[in-house]
Amino acid sequence: MKLWDKGFSTDKKIDHFTVGNDRELDLVLAKYDVIASTAHAKMLGKVGLISEEEAKDLVKALGEIGKDIEKGNFTIENDFEDMHSKIEFILTEKLGDTGKKIHSARSRNDQVLVAMQLYLKEELSEIREQVKSLFDLLMDLAEKHQKVLLPGYTHLQIAMPSSFGLWFSAYAESLIDDLYFVQAAHKIADQNPLGSAAGYGSSFPIDRTFTTTEMGFETLKYNVVAAQMGRGKVEKAAAFGISSVAATLSKMAMDICLYMSQNFDFISFPNELTTGSSIMPHKKNPDVFELIRAKCNRIQAVPNQLTLITNNLPSGYHRDLQLVKEVIVPALQDMQACLELMTFSLKEIRVNPKILDDPKYDYLFSVDTLNELVKSGMPFRDAYKTMGKAIENGNFKPKKDIEHTHEGSLGNLCLEQIKAKMEQALSS
Repeated sequence: MKLWDKGFSTDKKIDHFTVGNDRELDLVLAKYDVIASTAHAKMLGKVGLISEEEAKDLVKALGEIGKDIEKGNFTIENDFEDMHSKIEFILTEKLGDTGKKIHSARSRNDQVLVAMQLYLKEELSEIREQVKSLFDLLMDLAEKHQKVLLPGYTHLQIAMPSSFGLWFSAYAESLIDDLYFVQAAHKIADQNPLGSAAGYGSSFPIDRTFTTTEMGFETLKYNVVAAQMGRGKVEKAAAFGISSVAATLSKMAMDICLYMSQNFDFISFPNELTTGSSIMPHKKNPDVFELIRAKCNRIQAVPNQLTLITNNLPSGYHRDLQLVKEVIVPALQDMQACLELMTFSLKEIRVNPKILDDPKYDYLFSVDTLNELVKSGMPFRDAYKTMGKAIENGNFKPKKDIEHTHEGSLGNLCLEQIKAKMEQALSS
């Protein structure tokens, strides 16, 4: 069954190629098509395009379909092109001619638009909550381990003293920046496109403000052509949001992989969070973090994938836009999985409190020792040369009782200010 069926069949090869994996992806989106269809049915009854009784029957039947979806009992067989055709078939089977009336004043174009935007709103909200959970954990870890020092690196060379307080809270504050992108994507998705039909509106006297309120959208996408042009654009906005989060997680996963190695030995995890080797019995591999790194790197490619699908399309609908679903849906699922596993694993992180006892890290303190000469009145450039000669001659004696007091340094992490910044970001 196809919503555009005019009494002739399509060649099976064409059918297979054009439908692709839409049926599988639509199982994810079907819940949102039911939500939108319910609002649409109520609106049709409100404006008099169907009777109040018909509207109630449609709402009831859609509720039953929604329950089947929730229980996992909803399927889209090969006889159906997509979720829209299957849902309309069920409505017609249950209600006869009343079921056939559900498609009045809408197109499959605005159907998929509104379902996708409802889906993106919910997924981005979930990601926002997951980001906040990871942030809270990182801040707790920063506070717990704030006095445990570890080496800071530039060019992967030993540079200056850092701390686990700095390391954990650095990634926490970075997540705030990522959240700004997620929030922006949510705002773009929070505009109701239903009623734009095929992209040029309808001659029916529909009430788009009603469906906007009914579905919980903040506002309308008023211009019907603009609503249609949102297809692909709203998915790309979501992709930019999650790619920002992914960049932070990927970098942290890389740090963890380095810090877990025996050459660093900064952190460890319980055996149950690592994997082994088929031939080397001593191995404790960071497979979870390697996969987070890889998945998050792949997520960062998604905005470019969507750009390449959509960037040379004129206004109006084109079948190319169908392909954005198969890019954004798995990316959102991967993002949630990575956030979940990063948070789950970091709860069990074990920190080495004696890293800097090893004399190979003494040079970390060269800058702090140099600064003591400057404080005593020596010009910085002379102090730099003096310290350089001491290091070269093997006479360097590090000053390890360092004191960093400025905002954001290892002696003044400003954790409360960072927490306040996150709260402000969440409420914006």
